[in-house]
Amino acid sequence: MSFQPNPGDEVVINDIAYIIGQHPAAPGLAYAQAGRQGIVYQLLPRNGSISGAKALKVFFPKFRIPAMVYQSEHMESYSELPGLQVCKRDVLTPERNGALIGKHPDLLYAVLMPWVHGLTWFDVISDQKQLTAEESLKLARALAGTGSAMEQRGLAHCDLSAPNVMIPFFSEVENLRGVSAVELVDVEQMYGSRMDRPDALLAGSPGYAAHRTVNSGLWSAYADRFAGAVIIAEMLSWSDAVIVEKAWGESYFDQHEMQTVNERYYAMRESLQKRWGSKVSDLFIRAWESHDLSSCPTFGEWFVALAAVDIHLASAASVEESEVKVSDQTNAVETNPIKGTGAGNGISDKQGIMDQNVPATEPSPGQEAVVNRLFLQARALEDEGKPAAALEVYRSLHHFIPDNSAMQVEVEAAIQELDAKLNPKHDDAAQPAKIPFYRSKKFMISSAVLIVLLAGTVPTVKILADQAEVKQKEQAAAAKQAEQKAAEEAEAARLTALKQQEEEKKQKAADAAKLDAEEKKKLAEAEKKKAEAKKKEEERKALQAKYDKQAKYEAYLAKQKQQKLEAAKKAEQEKYDKQAKYEAYLVWKKENDAKIAKQEAERKAAAEAQRKQEAAQKAALKKKRAQNVVTLIAHYNKAYNAQKGRKIENAESYARDFKNLYNTDATYFKGVGKVAARMNAINKFLSNTDYTLPNL
Repeated sequence: MSFQPNPGDEVVINDIAYIIGQHPAAPGLAYAQAGRQGIVYQLLPRNGSISGAKALKVFFPKFRIPAMVYQSEHMESYSELPGLQVCKRDVLTPERNGALIGKHPDLLYAVLMPWVHGLTWFDVISDQKQLTAEESLKLARALAGTGSAMEQRGLAHCDLSAPNVMIPFFSEVENLRGVSAVELVDVEQMYGSRMDRPDALLAGSPGYAAHRTVNSGLWSAYADRFAGAVIIAEMLSWSDAVIVEKAWGESYFDQHEMQTVNERYYAMRESLQKRWGSKVSDLFIRAWESHDLSSCPTFGEWFVALAAVDIHLASAASVEESEVKVSDQTNAVETNPIKGTGAGNGISDKQGIMDQNVPATEPSPGQEAVVNRLFLQARALEDEGKPAAALEVYRSLHHFIPDNSAMQVEVEAAIQELDAKLNPKHDDAAQPAKIPFYRSKKFMISSAVLIVLLAGTVPTVKILADQAEVKQKEQAAAAKQAEQKAAEEAEAARLTALKQQEEEKKQKAADAAKLDAEEKKKLAEAEKKKAEAKKKEEERKALQAKYDKQAKYEAYLAKQKQQKLEAAKKAEQEKYDKQAKYEAYLVWKKENDAKIAKQEAERKAAAEAQRKQEAAQKAALKKKRAQNVVTLIAHYNKAYNAQKGRKIENAESYARDFKNLYNTDATYFKGVGKVAARMNAINKFLSNTDYTLPNL
């Protein structure tokens, strides 16, 4: 039977009892989330806390692949990386979980993994949940750190998108030790050197896929760079109310806008420049204007840039926007200036003074640590004989090193050396420049000797000249005698060599004659043996042919006899088989008719029970929703009245009650009357208590 559990149903996996969780927004229904490849159910340990919850992913038939076992074994080692805890997986196999799979065949090769609490980045964008500058930076750094750790191990998620990025940072579940602020899920498409290429590749999700390169699917070490750049830019920009309001819907960009010049692109680029600095915005521009995934910035570059950003710059921009927004609201309702504006301006002015005093090129301690780590990584790649990879890391590192520093000189030298090694020039260009003759060592020594000689007296020069002439004559006479002696020795050696050659020729002729005689004798003996062997082989073949002919005749007779016996036996067996089939058909027909009638009755009964259950659930849900709408309106009215009575703390308490209740069933409340408008006003009030709630 198919796997369609209800809340509270028990499932035993590997001798551990779990119960199916209940959906928080739909009481009475199982907590399940549908994805591209299957459905994920929440399993709660019967004897444990909610922090030990598990996720059971049941794949659709197309994605039930036996190789999932091998892939999951290799993934487990990556679960220690930040943001990849779902890589700690346990696959349900027939050998270990045969009884459970026999009861529910849909669980074949299903995966059990940790349940990640919290929202998805998709939820943050869809609900237009504006973040603070600190939250934006924390999430962006966490995602960049996870991506950098994966890239260093040659890994890529290959389907990086808002629904696959979990945010445990916003989870209300406590005691989540060792959990990153960002966690990646749906890792079945992960790329790695030891991973098998999936049969069906995904081409990226709308709003995060690069249209210039993605045609037939993503599966490479560079697959996450473009989508990661877009998500990091979204996280950093989500503290900007203007960007939040401009969002397309389920993502900030519409897929048709990807890598094109449009209004949303300019707005995000300006927001990144204003809040986080030119290095961050330049990385986003590089990714947006890239022609292939490999030319997009690495996650390591993002991590270095984010480690060096000044959070006060983004906070000052937020304060400035809040002041402008409050000023506009003040002018609209013609009220007194709100308190706190002066303080906001004080912070902005103070920040301006701090920015003037701090040098722009001075790296932060976090940046220095990352720069050193990248430098060591490049050196390690160079030692391992990977010059291309080392050159890429050096070039990425070069943009973040302070000018005129010792490391800059060393990195530039390494880049030039590796570039020359990978792209060698012509021989003529590689040859060193010719040294002028007047700078050569030989010319300088000769000049020095000449100066010494000229410095002497004239008599000294004459004596030296006479001695040189006498010495030259003696050398000429000795050379002539040596030449005569050498000529005599050469003539004697030539005569000796001629005599030796004659003797060697005679000896070789004698040896050749002897070898020729022996060879002829061997050939004659070989011919004789060959003739005898041929005669024996002919006699053997004649005798073998006689035996083969007799054996074939006897085999023919035996075959004829066997065929007659088999034909008679087959005819008799066909007669019995025909009768048995007819009798079996009568029995089967009777049982099948009864079975069909029973199944039809059971189906009708089950359908009727299902219909009644669904009707009861719908009625209960409708009643509860109506009550919740009344409660929401009451919370809003209380907040409105408390604000009117200047009881801001009470108003904030009622506003939070309103928001908590609204988020339990946000999809339904959006379409009910003015509840969505009230929610929008509540969000603005909670982000800025000076905002005046409208009378709705």
